[in-house]
Amino acid sequence: MTHQQLTVLVAEDDPAITKIVTAYLEKDGFSVLTAENGEQALTMFSQHLPGFVILDINMPKKNGWEVLSAIKKVSDVPVLMLTALDTDIDKVFALRTGADDYVVKPFNPSELLARVHVILRRMNHYHLNDSLMVYKTKNIEVNVSEHQVFIGESMHDISGYLTTTEFRVLLHLIRFPKRVFTRRELMEACLPEGEVNDRTVDSHISKLRKKLDAAGLKFVPESIRGFGYRLGD
Repeated sequence: MTHQQLTVLVAEDDPAITKIVTAYLEKDGFSVLTAENGEQALTMFSQHLPGFVILDINMPKKNGWEVLSAIKKVSDVPVLMLTALDTDIDKVFALRTGADDYVVKPFNPSELLARVHVILRRMNHYHLNDSLMVYKTKNIEVNVSEHQVFIGESMHDISGYLTTTEFRVLLHLIRFPKRVFTRRELMEACLPEGEVNDRTVDSHISKLRKKLDAAGLKFVPESIRGFGYRLGD
């Protein structure tokens, strides 16, 4: 996905700052959603599943720490904190909680945009180097270069039972095991041959789940009602 297609959620209670950040992002080709408090930010995130989040800390209803923690429990979407809090303790806490960067107000909008690009390039670099990668969770290991999938403590290799599309789906999910992917995202990433409907995605997920179940791994991938799927292992 190119950055021109990416949706950015800007969670900020200062309308003037929201207007500036939105203008710079939209001028650079991003699609922008905005939220003026923490509760609205989480609602927008759940409904639209943006690909990037710019998050203030001092917001009403739910502060940025609460929003960041809630997002990182379900997703590995990149989050950049934009805040007036400039102590080292705040910065370290944000990064340890899962933030990808930390920008202090007052800020230069051009620098903010540059930092967004740096984070996205870093993510794309990981994806471009997938051929060298081994992805692991508690019960699953995917070796990309060897096209192998190992399940459980016994490291049972089930790759011979998976179709090419099932392998693609599993690989896409395991890259960001906490993130919920929409059917549309899975279609675009894993079904390049033109299989383009929700039922096709559901069918591939169902068959993959049955094969993982047969190998001793139950309820994987997880269905998130109204949104899509995540690995959940």
